[in-house]
Amino acid sequence: MLRPVRQQIRVRGIVQGVGFRPFVYNLAGKLGLAGYVLNSSAGVLIEVEGEPSQIERFVRELSENPPPLAQIEEIAVASLTPAGSAAFEIRESLDEPGHLAPVSPDVSTCLDCLRDVQTPGNRRFGYAFTNCTNCGPRYTITRMIPYDRPLTTMACFAMCERCLREYEDPTNRRFHAQPNACPDCGPALTLSIEQARELLREGRIVAIKGLGGFHLVCDPFNDAAVRQLRERKKRSDKPFALMVPDVAAAEKLCFASDAERAALTSIRRPIVILERRSDSPLSPALAPGNNTLGVMLPYTPLHHLLFDESCRALVMTSGNLSEEPIVTGNREAAARLQSVADAFLFHNRDIHTRVDDSVARVFAGQERILRRSRGYAPHPVTLGFPVAEILACGAELKNTFCLTKDHYAFLSQHIGDLENYETLVFYRETLDRMKQLFRIAPAAVAYDLHPQYLSTKLALEMTDCRQIGVQHHHAHIASCMAENGIEGKAIGVAFDGTGYGTDGKIWGGEFLIADFAGFERRAHFRYIALAGGDRAVREPWRLALSYLLDTFGAHVDSLDLPLFRRVASKKIATVRSMIERRINTVETSAAGRLFDAVASIVGVRDEVNFEAQAAIELETCALPGVDAVYPFELEEDVLWQIDVRPMIERIIRDVLAAKPTGWISAAFHNTVAAIIGEVCLRLRSAEGIDSVCLSGGTFQNVYLVERTVAGLRANGFQVFLHSKVPPNDGGISLGQAVIANATIL
Repeated sequence: MLRPVRQQIRVRGIVQGVGFRPFVYNLAGKLGLAGYVLNSSAGVLIEVEGEPSQIERFVRELSENPPPLAQIEEIAVASLTPAGSAAFEIRESLDEPGHLAPVSPDVSTCLDCLRDVQTPGNRRFGYAFTNCTNCGPRYTITRMIPYDRPLTTMACFAMCERCLREYEDPTNRRFHAQPNACPDCGPALTLSIEQARELLREGRIVAIKGLGGFHLVCDPFNDAAVRQLRERKKRSDKPFALMVPDVAAAEKLCFASDAERAALTSIRRPIVILERRSDSPLSPALAPGNNTLGVMLPYTPLHHLLFDESCRALVMTSGNLSEEPIVTGNREAAARLQSVADAFLFHNRDIHTRVDDSVARVFAGQERILRRSRGYAPHPVTLGFPVAEILACGAELKNTFCLTKDHYAFLSQHIGDLENYETLVFYRETLDRMKQLFRIAPAAVAYDLHPQYLSTKLALEMTDCRQIGVQHHHAHIASCMAENGIEGKAIGVAFDGTGYGTDGKIWGGEFLIADFAGFERRAHFRYIALAGGDRAVREPWRLALSYLLDTFGAHVDSLDLPLFRRVASKKIATVRSMIERRINTVETSAAGRLFDAVASIVGVRDEVNFEAQAAIELETCALPGVDAVYPFELEEDVLWQIDVRPMIERIIRDVLAAKPTGWISAAFHNTVAAIIGEVCLRLRSAEGIDSVCLSGGTFQNVYLVERTVAGLRANGFQVFLHSKVPPNDGGISLGQAVIANATIL
């Protein structure tokens, strides 16, 4: 017999809360190895002793066949002196100061637990809090690492004898499942499932406490209920999300590709944007003016229990009033949602961290995140280089912040628009928790250059660390580069609605040559007047008027446009005077504002109720099969200006000729794609760079992205898009962080 050897194995990555210790325990037993395994604040620490060949096999199995939810990033092996151990054990967790271990996001109910919930006679039949090592709450209940029950909101629920036996049995899938519980010892509902179903059948609105907060729920086939929810929630047009029991139910309401089905059924269970079937019997108030729906599948046993043969879909929207954070506490819900909900379905398991549902869309067969929250946060973006301890404060809209350490970038869950006190409190509480959870003490803070952003003001209050201002669109491009592993220079195309420029103007239609260390602005859309600031964003007809005046000057009076009949002449005269005299007016190059202007010119929408509404509806009406491209000009200089006045002139001609709105929309989108292609060709000729990064909220437009990517690739460019973080402002904190890191270096 060979002399035994002993090795220490450190495993880093998502290895806590995923059944890793039970897996290691059983694997060691199968291979006849002695030693121990424990959770540490740096990951998982293992020592094994036995025959060398069995230890080699042990390490290979760790690497090649880990538990389904584990994501191993590193396995470090070191030799030790044999200690003569006779058995293998799971030891108490170890706190290693200064080290961190990523925390698992919350995981949707596994098939085994769902079978328990749905099987009569099973002791967890109908139990809404069933879970095991392969599923259930993680981030939302975790107070501290290591991930152990006393450090979660399950600490107050003492396991009954049967649950404790499962928890301590290495052969049971609930072995060391920290949220393990049953009806005898675990959390409980205040309202029965049947009572909740009956209320929903009656057309009532029910506030239901879920995993990361409350949902407001009603029957999506009941038009009166949906409209009442809109009125009470103060949400006029923004689409509501749907939850359906399975993919078959989703496909009765929407079309779904294989990749979209995969996104729907993934363990993360995001809301997936799907094309709506025109013949679905859903309330038209569900997503006005939109041919897509946000659809998700159940991700907790409670959700599964709500559905039966008479209930095949539910409106499932965030439990909040418009623009406020999602509500998490029972008392908070009773106070803040009493004017919205007819009834409440509470439970008594505390939510430590509020987390909204994530939103994804599939493009080119790949899931791409539009809102990164439940199921994804706080899983880090792993970088290909070490980073200092940095806080990046993010933007104003769709805010996330980012904390970095080692080679990890931890993005917060979706915080929302930093426009009210409640959201600011949510921001601060989440920041404090993540700094504590991951033991990060930032040496630098990165922030957007816009002086009025609350996130910027927060950063400038942090006088105990280095403050680094980052230009908004540079952050967009750096974010795309970081998640795609690009460290050299790239052509960056940053299209969005608003970003503070280094010249004090509002940027948003930008072509950059960028790396993490800096950028050069090489081209942009011609500036136009933004009359009334944020008022112009809410009233796209103002932007239409700016483009018309820029294109036609005084001759605009001779145009017999429908726009001038839809908007009161007095309003038009006032705004025209503001533009011509530059009163309460700034200049903008934003692509998002161009989309708004065209939407108004063609009669799609003159006023909006939520961000990007006009652009979304303009994309929705675009006809397939249109290849036309409008003319445009490039004014060449050191900094090129893209002149779209020739395009506006042709669009006006088509509007006056009563050309179909969908045809004009398609040609407009084709033109924007052609502009991107032409500018990138010229930049490649000048710089020798063929990598193009597309970032910014405008690139959530699938019609535009399809044509842009196809055109660039046809010309030999390598095109990089977002998938791990949103292309919108929800992703720029990652870019701010890597730019700040480069600045420090």
